[in-house]
Amino acid sequence: MAFNPFQEKGIPLEQQVHSWTSLDVEPYDKNAVDPYTRCRVILMNGIEVEAAIFKHEFSRMCPDMELKKSIAFTRRLEQQQQKIINWLIPADESAIENTIGYEQLAVDLTAGLAKLLSNTYSKQVFDFGLLEDFDHLYRYANLLDLIQGKDANDIVQGQTEITLGRPTIAEHRHPFDSIRNFSDMKTSQPLDLLCILTLVSAEQQTMNFYMNTGNRASDATARGLYQEIGMVEEQHVSQYENLMDPRASWFEMLVLHEYNECWLYHSLMEQEVDSKIRKIWEMCLSMELQHLRIASECLQKYENKDARDMCPQMLPDPIVLRSNIDYVRNILATQVKLTADGPNIVPVDQLPGDSRYSWYQRTVNDAFVPSQNIIQRRINDRGEDYRLELSGPHPVESFRDRKRVAMSETCILEGMEVADHQGKSIGQIKEMYFNEFLLNRRLKADLYVPLNAIEKVAKEIQLKINEEEIENMGWRKSA
Repeated sequence: MAFNPFQEKGIPLEQQVHSWTSLDVEPYDKNAVDPYTRCRVILMNGIEVEAAIFKHEFSRMCPDMELKKSIAFTRRLEQQQQKIINWLIPADESAIENTIGYEQLAVDLTAGLAKLLSNTYSKQVFDFGLLEDFDHLYRYANLLDLIQGKDANDIVQGQTEITLGRPTIAEHRHPFDSIRNFSDMKTSQPLDLLCILTLVSAEQQTMNFYMNTGNRASDATARGLYQEIGMVEEQHVSQYENLMDPRASWFEMLVLHEYNECWLYHSLMEQEVDSKIRKIWEMCLSMELQHLRIASECLQKYENKDARDMCPQMLPDPIVLRSNIDYVRNILATQVKLTADGPNIVPVDQLPGDSRYSWYQRTVNDAFVPSQNIIQRRINDRGEDYRLELSGPHPVESFRDRKRVAMSETCILEGMEVADHQGKSIGQIKEMYFNEFLLNRRLKADLYVPLNAIEKVAKEIQLKINEEEIENMGWRKSA
């Protein structure tokens, strides 16, 4: 249904202030909630956090006292909206259960937004990040099973597959390789700008959530997993925010934020299945209509620009949170071996052995990789990893073995040039790539290293080894 946010009447600011009683909403039932209702709650919490943070940053750079007052009023209301939305999450939903919701949102939101993009470069960046969040869901699902004995499908409810994406171990890249080319605000499709701002906000919230939640875990590997994936989320925020036009003014970005909130609340309102939560989306939309009116007036007053020239008078097609299994499988089958080289997304085998990626991989993965260890622990405990593959075998054949921790086809061991290994003894290679084994021995845990991976490296440097030598070096052949 066509909706013009510039013509619709919003709620006056003075009527938007909530009492403490009205802020304290009834949480959803974690055992009965629709998975995409949970995702919508997580998304809009992140959107409101971004709205408040943006207005704080704007105010810090603003010398005009009257403008500061206007920003402060709507910022306070954004904060109240955030409290209402975030308090919909129940106390009995554990951090790791909520994390599964965060990653389900990351997968299906990124896929859904990617389908809306008209800019091919932005779409490539979205698809690139999609495979990484998809893998995070897999790692956390195995953690949920290990520490709580719970099935992640009780949360995703068969809407999102859970299996390997681009393995997290391969996602760690040099900071220079998180920079992306920006989109020109004046020539970009408005819907593209909304998609970028939405994903920046959602990924930022995920990053912040892991920053503040990861240290609550008592399990050592769980703490490490939150750290490891939290650092990848920092990369994601960096790459998505770089797609935004840095030349846009504060007032243009203020309008874009308010318009984006109108678009999102209107989208979610139309698809929400929980009647109580739908009323919250409706209320928030009415509030944001007034915020948009004020932002538009500021743009006109301070820059003599009409907000309707930068944002469509009719809201664009809605973003719909739904299952994207086929889309994700297609991206997996065709893009899992990609990495980043500066602003470009490239096949990993195009990188030289002395690349930034090579150095960074060796540095951060030098001793213990939580995302690999959590899968090995699950295999040791149950005989295979946890997966939810709903549409057949994994689209990447080398990732189909559930009894072995996959050595990523894009990680340094599989992708770097032979020259990087020249002159190194087998012991040095062990130190470079398999120190995780030594740490696990100290922790009295088993680590099975795929024999074919060892043989591959040995073959590349023209060394001959046999199983007896492998045993003597402390390695154990995979079961």
